[in-house]
Amino acid sequence: MVSNRLAALADAMTLEEQVSLLSGEDFWSLPAVDRLGIGKLRVTDGPNGARGSGSLVGGVKSAAFPVGIAIGASFDPALAREIGAAIAEEVKSKGAHVSLAPTVNIHRSVTNGRNFECYSEDPELTAALAVGYVEGLQSRKVSATIKHFAGNESEIERTTMSSEIEERSLREIYLRPFEDAVKKAGTWAVMSSYNRLNGTYTSENQWLLTDVLRKDWGFDGVVMSDWFGSHSTAETVNAGLNLEMPGPARDRGEKLVAAVEAGTVTRETIRARVLDILLLMERTGALDEKTAFEEHADDRPEHRALIRRAGAAGTVLLKNADGLLPLAETAGKIAIIGPNAKTAQIMGGGSAQLNPHYRVSPFDALADRLGADRLVYAKGCTNHRWEPVWTGDIAVDYFANATLSGDPAHAETVNDANMFWIPPFAGGKVDPHRFSARLSGTFVPDASGLHRFGMHSAGLSKLFVDGKCIIDLWDGWTRGRTFFEEGSDEVTADITLEAGKAYAVTIEFACGAAKSLGLSALRAGVSRPLGDDDIAAAAEAAATAETAIVFVGRSGEWDTEGSDLEDITLPGRQDELVAAVAKANPRTIVVLQTGGPVEMPWLDDVPAVLQAWYPGQEAGNAIADVLFGDAEPGGRLPQTFPKRFRDNPTFRQDPEIYPGLDGKVRYQEGLFIGYRHYDQQGIDPMFPFGYGLSYTDFDCGSLDLDEDETGFLARIAVTNPGVRAGSTVLQIYVGDDEASVERPVRELKGFAKIELAAGESREIIIALPPRAFAFYDTTIGAFRIEAGRFTVSAGFSATDLRTSAAIDMPEMILD
Repeated sequence: MVSNRLAALADAMTLEEQVSLLSGEDFWSLPAVDRLGIGKLRVTDGPNGARGSGSLVGGVKSAAFPVGIAIGASFDPALAREIGAAIAEEVKSKGAHVSLAPTVNIHRSVTNGRNFECYSEDPELTAALAVGYVEGLQSRKVSATIKHFAGNESEIERTTMSSEIEERSLREIYLRPFEDAVKKAGTWAVMSSYNRLNGTYTSENQWLLTDVLRKDWGFDGVVMSDWFGSHSTAETVNAGLNLEMPGPARDRGEKLVAAVEAGTVTRETIRARVLDILLLMERTGALDEKTAFEEHADDRPEHRALIRRAGAAGTVLLKNADGLLPLAETAGKIAIIGPNAKTAQIMGGGSAQLNPHYRVSPFDALADRLGADRLVYAKGCTNHRWEPVWTGDIAVDYFANATLSGDPAHAETVNDANMFWIPPFAGGKVDPHRFSARLSGTFVPDASGLHRFGMHSAGLSKLFVDGKCIIDLWDGWTRGRTFFEEGSDEVTADITLEAGKAYAVTIEFACGAAKSLGLSALRAGVSRPLGDDDIAAAAEAAATAETAIVFVGRSGEWDTEGSDLEDITLPGRQDELVAAVAKANPRTIVVLQTGGPVEMPWLDDVPAVLQAWYPGQEAGNAIADVLFGDAEPGGRLPQTFPKRFRDNPTFRQDPEIYPGLDGKVRYQEGLFIGYRHYDQQGIDPMFPFGYGLSYTDFDCGSLDLDEDETGFLARIAVTNPGVRAGSTVLQIYVGDDEASVERPVRELKGFAKIELAAGESREIIIALPPRAFAFYDTTIGAFRIEAGRFTVSAGFSATDLRTSAAIDMPEMILD
C-alpha cells in the first residue's frame, strides 16, 4: 500500500525528476533527488553472496555461500531462509539495499551453463526454496530481486533468443517459483530476463509483466531489466518495466520525457512506475538514508559456520559400497588426487562471481585435519577450460584512445591478467567505450619444456612473449562463447620455455565495437600441459595408500553464465584418471564438483561417490566433514542424473528444441522435463531426482490422507532403524489416474527434511492443498481439478516410492 508520504513525494517531482528514477545513474545505483530529500538506492549482485560495486573479479572481499544447486540439494527451505538472512548482512556491508537474487529458472536441460545458479528441475522444490531465501533477505530489510522472469533456461544467444513456451507449461513449470515468491514471500523486486518470450522481449512483455505479475498475482514491487536487457522506451514503461539498468539511461531519460510529451506514455503511467520505486526505497530504508557510501569486508564467524554447515547439507552421497564412508580418523595414508584437490572450486562463473574472504581446498582441509604427513598428492590431469590465469605484478597502462598512442592517461598494478572493466575504472580518466591498455610483466616457469599460453577477449588483443606476438586476437578477432557471449573463444599457442628464466609478457588491448552488453574484458593464462606420465604417477600414488580420494569435476569456467556446456562428460582426461586410480586402489572415493550431472563410465569400478557441487568458501572443510562423518551427507539430487547425455529431456534431432534455431528455442517437451521425462519415456536414470544416501537407513510406514479445511494432510511415520543419527527427505508425489489432458505420471507436491536419532520414529505431516491436484486449463484461464481418482505416493526419491494411497477428488476451479 502506497503511503500518503510517497504519493506526495511523487506529486512534488517534476517530470524530469520522476523519469530520472526509472533508470540507473550508474552500474549499481539510482540517482538521489536531493531537492526532495530522496536518497540513493543501491543494488549488488548475488545470489551466493554480495559482490558489491567492484568488477566481476577482484574488489572488496565477501563471504562466498553455496551455489543455488547446492541449496537445491539441501531440500531445506529453512536453511535457504538462514542463508538469505546472512546474505542480507553481506549486502548491507557493501552499502547496498537490493540483492539481485535468487535465481529460480528451471533446469530444463543438463547443459545450461547457469544450472549451478538455479535450484532444481522441479518447480515445487524451487518455489519452496525461493520463498525461504526471499523471506530471509527481506526479514533484514534487504530486497530480493527474483530472476530471470522468464524462460531463460539456456545461455545460448540469450540476449536475442525467443523462448517458445505454451501457457500451460509456463504456468505449471517456469512461472511457479515466481508466483510463490510474489504470493507467499512478497518479493519486493523482480528482474526481467534477456530473452524474448513467445516473440516479445520480456522487458516489454505486457502479458508477463502486467497481466500475470501484477493483475493475476498482485505484485506491488519493482520490475527491473537485466543489465542492458531493455530495448525500447514507451514499450517497456507501458508493459510494466519500472527500471532500466544499468545507467546512465539509454532508452529513457530525455527519450522518455519526449515520449510523455508526445503522448505515447501517460503521466499516470510514469507516476505509477515511480511510486513502485519509492515504495522499494521505503521498504529498504534507502529513501531516508543519508550516510556516505562505504563497502566493508566483514568476515563473520557465524557466516563461516553457516557456509560450512550448508555445504555439508547439500552434499549428496551417490554410492557407498560396503560402507566405505564415513572414513575413520585412524585410517592410514590417504592419496589425494585430481585437479580439484588443491584448487578450491567454490562457485560458478559469471555475475555470481565474487572475491571471497578465503578458499579452503580439500587438500588443505584434510592436511589440517590429519597432518600433511598422512597424505600423498598427485594432480594427475587438468580440467581447465582456459589456461590458468597469468599471475604476478602486472603493470597496466591505460590510454584515452583505441590505438595505445601517446602518454598513458592512467597507470596501475594488478595481480593477474583477468580484467573485466566495469565503469568507472582507470581513475575515470578514459572513456569506457573508447580506450586501450597495455599489460606488462614477467612469467618464470618452474619446469622446463612445452608451455601453453591462452587468451580470450571482449575487445581486440595481442599477446607477446619476449617481444614476439604469439596470439593475435586483433586482426582475426571473432565472437565466441566467453564473457557472456561478448568475447572470443580462447586462442592458444605453445612455446618451449626454460625453468627459472624470466620471460617478458606483454598484452595489448583495445575496446571493440559495442555489442549487446558493450563489455570490455580479457583473460590470459599459461600452464605446462600434463600427459600420460602424470596419470601414471597418480595411479602409483594411489597404490601406496590405504585409501585414494579423487577430486574431479568442473569449475566456474565451465559452469558459467553466458555459455552452455556441449556435453556432460568430465573435461579433459579426468575419466581416465579415475579409472587408473580405481584400478590401482580398490578403496577409491570420487568427489565430484560440478554444477549438474556428468556421465560416469567408471561408476561400477569405484565403491564411493560424493557430489559436492560448489559449496562456497568452506568447500574443503565441508567435504572433509562429510568424508569423516562429522556431518551427514544431507543432500538429495535436485536434478536427475542420466546415464547418457542423449537421455536428457532436450536431446532432440531438431535443433529448434535445443539449443535453438533462427532465433527461436521451442520447448516442445512441454511439462515433461526432469523426472517427468524419464517416467514418460521409460528411461532409467543413473541417479533419480530426490536420490541420496545417508550414513544410516530409513523406513516409512503406510500413508494416510486426512481432509481438512485447506485440502489434505499426508501423514506418514518415518523411522531410522540404524545405529547413528541421520537425515533424509520424505517426498510426496501426486498423479492423476484418469486425466483428460496429458499429465506427468507423478509430480512432486510436498517434501520434508527430517533428522532422526538412531532408533527414532516420527510422524511427518505434509500439507497437500487443492493446487497439488490441479492443472492449468488454458481454455478457462485457471487452475482446475478434474473429478476422478488420484494416487498419492511417498518415498525417498522419484523412483523409490515406498507407499501410496488413492483419493477421489471432486471437480474444482481454483482462484
